[in-house]
Amino acid sequence: MVRHFLQITDLKRSEAWNMLTRAKEIKSTQWKARLLSNKTLVLLFEKASTRTRLSFEVGIRDLGGEVLFLTNRDSQLGRNEPLRDTARVFSRYVHGLVVRTFAQKSLEELAEAGSIPVINALTDLHHPCQVMSDMLTIFERTPDLPGLKIAWVGDGNNMANSWLHAAMYFSFSLHLAVPKGYEPDQGILQQARENGAHIHLTHDPREAVTDAHYVNTDVWASMGQEDDAERRREVFAPFQVNTRLMALAHPDCKVLHCLPAKRGEEITENVLEGEASIVWDQAENRLHMQKAILEWIYQNGHQAGGE
Repeated sequence: MVRHFLQITDLKRSEAWNMLTRAKEIKSTQWKARLLSNKTLVLLFEKASTRTRLSFEVGIRDLGGEVLFLTNRDSQLGRNEPLRDTARVFSRYVHGLVVRTFAQKSLEELAEAGSIPVINALTDLHHPCQVMSDMLTIFERTPDLPGLKIAWVGDGNNMANSWLHAAMYFSFSLHLAVPKGYEPDQGILQQARENGAHIHLTHDPREAVTDAHYVNTDVWASMGQEDDAERRREVFAPFQVNTRLMALAHPDCKVLHCLPAKRGEEITENVLEGEASIVWDQAENRLHMQKAILEWIYQNGHQAGGE
């Protein structure tokens, strides 16, 4: 059976909890293995990346595998080869795809047409690897996740959508503060609420941050939204994570940011570099969580490419 990781809900709830525990163990032991020995994975990236690319490349090599990095310019995808053709050819050559692209539908087509695991390294709809890494960063400090208030401040983007799925599985209280018209995906929001997640959606960042144990934010204009950046700066200005806003949070509140950060826009320099910031641990944890995800996919062995 081929396992894909396209969104957090591809895991069972118990698997998600086990993945946090396992990633924490991987970090503490700096685990390396031969799990991916004689396997080659392709990183197929339509969007640029620092942390995602590095964490997967290092993680795959730490587990004994080989990595090929491709962009649209390096393959026939740049000439509009059908995704189903790409998926079937890759399935004959390699043992997995780590894909960073725009449309979630493209990712799903690659998974459906191919016969190898596909991992979502980011789409416009979900960013599950990042949010699972963020959950690890929180879990290693406060393992009692159901007792937490976590605030999301900013755009209702792919990160916010994956945070909704995380709230379904880990039972913390998620408070999202977004400008009107920038809410997260309504279908995912409804799914989370119907599955018992404690979700509070507001347009007031002060309400979301008050007494929060963790405050999370992201850039106001993601990749592909550069033409809209100036207007977004005006709309999102009241949602900046700064010392005034943080003064409303729990005294021991920590700040998360998936990076890269635009200092002076969604977060101020003194908050990002301050004592409450755990963004560098958060960035490191991408490596340990990617290893846990790879182990979940490949630990029972996976049929080789060339099927």
